[in-house]
Amino acid sequence: MGQPVPSAPAGQYSTNPPRQFPKRRGTELMMLAFAAFIVTIALVLVDANQEQELTWAIFWYGLAYLTIFTVAHLAVRRWAPYADPLILPSVALLNGIGLVMIYRIDSARAERAASLGRDFSPDAPTQVIWTVLALALFLAVLIVVPDHRALTRYAYISGLVGIVALALPALLPRSLSEVNGAKVWIKLGFASIQPGEFAKILLMIFFASFLVSKRELFTVAGKRVLGVELPRARDLGPILIAAAACLGILVFEKDLGTSLLFFGVVLMMLYVATERVIWVVLGLGLFLGGALIAYNLFTHVQQRVANWIDPLATYDEPGGGYQIAQGLFGLGTGGLGGTGLGAGRPEMVPEAHTDFITAAIGEELGLIGLSALLMVYLILATRGMRSALAVRDTFGKLLGGGLSFTIVMQVFVIVGGVTKLIPMTGITTPFLSYGGSSLLANYILVALLLRISDAARRPQPPAKPRPQQQAPLAEAHTVMVQRPSNTNSPHSGPMQAGPMQAGPPEAGPAQGGPR
Repeated sequence: MGQPVPSAPAGQYSTNPPRQFPKRRGTELMMLAFAAFIVTIALVLVDANQEQELTWAIFWYGLAYLTIFTVAHLAVRRWAPYADPLILPSVALLNGIGLVMIYRIDSARAERAASLGRDFSPDAPTQVIWTVLALALFLAVLIVVPDHRALTRYAYISGLVGIVALALPALLPRSLSEVNGAKVWIKLGFASIQPGEFAKILLMIFFASFLVSKRELFTVAGKRVLGVELPRARDLGPILIAAAACLGILVFEKDLGTSLLFFGVVLMMLYVATERVIWVVLGLGLFLGGALIAYNLFTHVQQRVANWIDPLATYDEPGGGYQIAQGLFGLGTGGLGGTGLGAGRPEMVPEAHTDFITAAIGEELGLIGLSALLMVYLILATRGMRSALAVRDTFGKLLGGGLSFTIVMQVFVIVGGVTKLIPMTGITTPFLSYGGSSLLANYILVALLLRISDAARRPQPPAKPRPQQQAPLAEAHTVMVQRPSNTNSPHSGPMQAGPMQAGPPEAGPAQGGPR
């Protein structure tokens, strides 16, 4: 027989009994060391295949990489000791491989720039600085947010700030907001920030909190339309307004990838909150209708679809299929095992260090290496989903599920575009692509996932035993009491029941006592 499961506190939504999880922080540290070892060996292979002299600098790079993630490990050990031990090592490995590929592409671009007599500035040192800043922000989130449920207090503020962050680039002039035809940036002179990366987290907090507060209304309240129970307009209004504003802003900013990401995440969270398939069917119907409208209204959408159908037909056109075709040529060159780190030609693909970094990885590591990286993403998302299922509050389930699904959706959108599975939508690959905004936002996402995981795996304090209430004296039963027999007394014999003995005369001692 196991120990009895303590009941959840009053007013707390609980579906899972508390389970005992080991901390396993030692396992996390060993996995981080293994990730640093892989990154160091990858740097050695790059320099070896470039026929460059191997120096101790590579060893120091690997040691510095391990050091900064050891600091992150110590922070998790201090502020989230029960968090999942595989989330941070998976992120560290992805980030490290991204740094290696950016360094590899830098060397190829530097060689090409030297042959053309042009100046060149590498991106790898900048990405290292962004990594350190992202880890600092990661530590700040772990410290400032001791409990993920506290975020529900700022749900509507988060939604408002998220919408403003999305709309701000559209309001700025093109000189301050447009890069490669997309008005999604804020240029600050020394750096460029993409506020949409942070807006996705703020809006997920809003949607999760809103769906928790309106969960019952989404399942029972409202009118029936075509056999579907719809919520009242005043309950459904805020989420529809927020979703329509986000999608409208992103379409006019020509950022189709983020639009698709928001749509998929909100639809998933709505399904998880209500457990009704009809919302998925309605959402897909709205998506198809919106896609047809966008195709007929916007020329850049038509160009993306044409490049997707036949990139070779638009190979030489401005904004045509040159980039997609070059990425496919690189993947074909890599084949199953790849050309080897440092032995390919990733610089032949435009923007290989950002949107098409998976094409560069597929060329030099082959299908095997690219599949292994996708498996790391799958492990990261699966562990996040597992934490979301194990946490004992509805808000944590929705937020954790949304954050984990965001990683899956981003990888699907970018890898699907690079491999011509779906139309290309300029979106970054989490932790791999060059870019500070994406790295900062994704480390915030990981910090929140670790916070939810810590809450899910942390042992619950034992429930205090409730004192049993005594029955009132007026409701207590009475019994007949007999006086012990005394042969020397002239009045020996049973004592007669007095006025306080309300029980039946035939009731014996075995039938007395409180119920």
